[in-house]
Amino acid sequence: MNDYEISPDQMSQKRLSSYILVDIRNDSARSYGMIPGAIHIDENELISHAAEWKASGLPVILYCMSGQLTAWPVIRLREIGVEAYSLAGGYSSWVVFDIKHCESKKKQVEESIRKTYHKRIFSKFAKALNTYELLSPGDHVAVCVSGGKDSFLMAKLFQEIKRHHKFEFDLTFICMNPGYNETNLAVIEENARLLDVPLTMFDSDIFDIVDTVPKNPCYLCARMRRGHLYAKARELGCNKIALGHHYDDVIETILMGMLYGAQMQTMMPKLHSTNFPGMELIRPLYLIREDDIKLWRDSNGLHFIQCACHFTDTCSSIDPEGHTNSKRMEIKQLIRELKRVNPNVEKNIFKSVENVNLSTVIAYKKDGVKHFFTEDY
Repeated sequence: MNDYEISPDQMSQKRLSSYILVDIRNDSARSYGMIPGAIHIDENELISHAAEWKASGLPVILYCMSGQLTAWPVIRLREIGVEAYSLAGGYSSWVVFDIKHCESKKKQVEESIRKTYHKRIFSKFAKALNTYELLSPGDHVAVCVSGGKDSFLMAKLFQEIKRHHKFEFDLTFICMNPGYNETNLAVIEENARLLDVPLTMFDSDIFDIVDTVPKNPCYLCARMRRGHLYAKARELGCNKIALGHHYDDVIETILMGMLYGAQMQTMMPKLHSTNFPGMELIRPLYLIREDDIKLWRDSNGLHFIQCACHFTDTCSSIDPEGHTNSKRMEIKQLIRELKRVNPNVEKNIFKSVENVNLSTVIAYKKDGVKHFFTEDY
């Protein structure tokens, strides 16, 4: 650590009023959480605040995701007389520090699921299980925990519903390490300890492999992750894997298929595996809104990793899927714009794939075979 850096431990020993804490990450990165007391200022606008900060007499601490993007801005601010520092390790290192030094939140988290978020989260989880018949007696589910807010919430919901479910089923919580850096791996392990989720960890070399792929590395990464999860789940005697995709993922996928793939399809609540006979994928967060997951996270003071591949480790312009300037981010923005005109637009998109009228469809595919409307005209 150099003279221009300050550690999370050193920062915690100072009163919040004794320094100015500045988050320079973009909107997408900040949606994963901010350090309490921080203000957001775009990296390109830092210098315009220099006179104000000099007049305050307070030191300024900048942070990004990993600490690598604040080094140069700190040097520039110091050159013009601002006492500036970079938070060593960035937001990721602070998350590890915060989790390690907070008292157990397991009881608080579980109470919030039973009470505060019972209607918005737990009831919708139970409804998805029933509506889409995601659980059956004797199932052994591999609950796949990636380290983010969605998968950790899913783990807690499964623990809660197992307490009072009407039939027996087994759970194994698995977490694949595709090549996380030490900080992100520590965040996952500390959150698992904090939330009392017994993770079965296993390693893969997926990040190293996709690093060598010039085109569509995120697509390849997702496919390879799915295969490794299926294989590990089968090895552990599971017949199902549970992934943490939520309601917003579903509607975004519908629009992405239409606007960028020229096809009408959706993210299914459950799927039979084609490469692993007898295995099934389920999505029990299918009816839960992402905003409610964020509220649950923030109200409990929880912090999780975002996509943590080698590419996004040093990139501030990322989205929840790990793509730079991705199509998914464009779709998110489009939905926000449409919602201003029609508040029901999200619900209508979700319901559209349940109300397909084949009498007005030019063509459709069934089991890989394309059928044209003239066949029955």
